[in-house]
Amino acid sequence: MAAASIRERQTVALKRMLNFNVPHVKNSTGEPVWKVLIYDRFGQDIISPLLSVKELRDMGITLHLLLHSDRDPIPDVPAVYFVMPTEENIDRMCQDLRNQLYESYYLNFISAISRSKLEDIANAALAANAVPQVAKVFDQYLNFITLEDDMFVLCNQNKELVSYRAINRPDITDTEMETVMDTIVDSLFCFFVTLGAVPIIRCSRGTAAEMVAVKLDKKLRENLRDARNSLFTGDTLGAGQFSFQRPLLVLVDRNIDLATPLHHTWTYQALVHDVLDFHLNRVNLEESSGLENTPAGARPKRKNKKSYDLTPVDKFWQKHKGSPFPEVAESVQQELESYRAQEDEVKRLKSIMGLEGEDEGAISMLSDNTAKLTSAVSSLPELLEKKRLIDLHTNVATAVLEHIKARKLDVYFEYEEKIMSKTTLDKSLLDIISDPDAGTPEDKMRLFLIYYISAQQAPSEADLEQYKKALTDAGCNLNPLQYIKQWKAFAKMASAPTSYGNTTTKPMGLLSRVMNTGSQFVMEGVKNLVLKQQNLPVTRILDNLMEMKSNPETDDFRYFDPKMLRGNDSSVPRNKSPFQEAIVFVVGGGNYIEYQNLIDYIKGKPGKHILYGCSELFNATQFVKQLSQLGQK
Repeated sequence: MAAASIRERQTVALKRMLNFNVPHVKNSTGEPVWKVLIYDRFGQDIISPLLSVKELRDMGITLHLLLHSDRDPIPDVPAVYFVMPTEENIDRMCQDLRNQLYESYYLNFISAISRSKLEDIANAALAANAVPQVAKVFDQYLNFITLEDDMFVLCNQNKELVSYRAINRPDITDTEMETVMDTIVDSLFCFFVTLGAVPIIRCSRGTAAEMVAVKLDKKLRENLRDARNSLFTGDTLGAGQFSFQRPLLVLVDRNIDLATPLHHTWTYQALVHDVLDFHLNRVNLEESSGLENTPAGARPKRKNKKSYDLTPVDKFWQKHKGSPFPEVAESVQQELESYRAQEDEVKRLKSIMGLEGEDEGAISMLSDNTAKLTSAVSSLPELLEKKRLIDLHTNVATAVLEHIKARKLDVYFEYEEKIMSKTTLDKSLLDIISDPDAGTPEDKMRLFLIYYISAQQAPSEADLEQYKKALTDAGCNLNPLQYIKQWKAFAKMASAPTSYGNTTTKPMGLLSRVMNTGSQFVMEGVKNLVLKQQNLPVTRILDNLMEMKSNPETDDFRYFDPKMLRGNDSSVPRNKSPFQEAIVFVVGGGNYIEYQNLIDYIKGKPGKHILYGCSELFNATQFVKQLSQLGQK
């Protein structure tokens, strides 16, 4: 693994900020300085996937509050602010200064604050006689959200600002487009400051990705040229994982591959994101608490909502988030059995201990069991944690399984894989669309859109009408198709359809172990599909650019090097050697399917690392909704 993942770097930066911007030392004795943390929604989204409440407490944060909530004065405590430099946030901070809420103020801006806004704060501090209390003002350059060691997303709060729909609206004005691009570039710039590296940028021509590349290149260039205030000098640089070689940034446009975000998936993390409410590493489940024997007419018990955090600390999640679902179900079962064995051992020791003083045999057993009991007791916390994780994944996996069975997702997944890899189809598309038991109207729409996007030539008008009728009968909204139709006509002029490799999944008969009655997961009728590695378009593009392969798909990608004095617009790379580190960024939204595909790809390349980023992270439901809005126009 690289010297420091982006997750670690962002966590370190946050801890330094919470420590009043001095590096955080682990083993310093004594209590931390108690303080309050004031953040806005943006700050909350950045901190929550990285630091738990317990970690915040260890850093001395006794209270964490939203900036725009009603806060009581706490005059003898320092406050650390972590907010975006927006008008209303700054007004509210000035109000806090006037009301003298805290002992001292450490103002941290998520993204760089403008000169005029700084002056507003200075004036307010003067007016309130609070100048000595404003201890520090910092630009943190942390305007992005890290979800995994190797995955980040730009924003979560106002993501409709930079969504696929926002970038592809037919009626977007130039100024609106500029704003969208500036928002994306600002976050990417923060990302590279935190990473401590200046990338070499490649992007496809004539797309939103190209606009981002041009702006990002300009912004990095300006910062590098201003030597006194450059953010890429001295201590930050050499320490990075990229001290010898610079990373490659590949900017791709969502439009090069619209099929993948609609695809039904088969790996654990992507399934959780697709069918459950999974957001910033937290999954929210509704648990039906069983039907009680209530008298007829009594209302059913209401559902409990539960939320679970799926974090890197969770070993099971780290190991299996990329595994095919049947494997996950089997692993949960194995974990459960090994846990039960340990638990039984503890129980057995307890019962032996109750025998003392009965006879010689028991006494001799005691002495050797005391040691066993001691070790059993000391392993209790570990056992409890194990039990918590097993329960968590049993619940999450059961919820996913219910969706798979109710909607026949395995059938969809297998069929879509066949469409995308151009293999012969064993049953007609119309059959699936008109089968009332197979999936929701949305599942059918996703399947048809994938078929439509992947088809070499579009279906004839007559066929299309027939499909449309079947879709309408199934209760589908046809708006997304309207948009995809226009998109396809437009894209056809631009390029040939993307190919998705020609491998397929092999159904391998159902898992016998999961089938046996002892298992919690009844997998009956669910196919056990095994995935074969095939590169999706995004991964293929990365492979070409990272390994310097010549390929018509990527040969005309533009090349930017912000460190070159004169920016020359060429697509001829100066650097001929393959890259060790790369960042893939999808403008217009990404998904866990692509992320997983990239991770699987890089596993076969020892010594190389990649990061996956996207302007927003959507699942198919959210994406179909955006397509539908685009199709209404």
